[in-house]
Amino acid sequence: MPKTKRAKLEAKLDKVFSLYIRLRDAKDEFCTCVTCGKTKHYKDGIHCGHFQSRRHKATRWNEKNAHPQCAACNTFNQGEQYKHALYIDNRYGKGEADKLVVLANSSVKWSIHELECLIDDYEKRLNKFL
Repeated sequence: MPKTKRAKLEAKLDKVFSLYIRLRDAKDEFCTCVTCGKTKHYKDGIHCGHFQSRRHKATRWNEKNAHPQCAACNTFNQGEQYKHALYIDNRYGKGEADKLVVLANSSVKWSIHELECLIDDYEKRLNKFL
């Protein structure tokens, strides 16, 4: 079954957002996993880990919800959500993780135009890193 325009845009946005998050937090192209502290090159073994699952569209492309995580923490340890919440509250202020939980459970439907604008924005932001 062919992908819909929305699905294609969401996939493209996922890709540019993931790269942006990893580069945003990289130092000399290396990222530190926010949940275990391992350091790896942003292209090798580091994911864009989401505190609230990507299935929640309201927080899927929220920068406070996404941070570098090693493959082990993000995939095999189901994102280490508790440790990720502690990191978020430490970085952005106490209670921010709780706010993301509430936001994640809200209903959002991104328009095609909004998805296209987000892609454009993150592609422009990536230019400062690449």
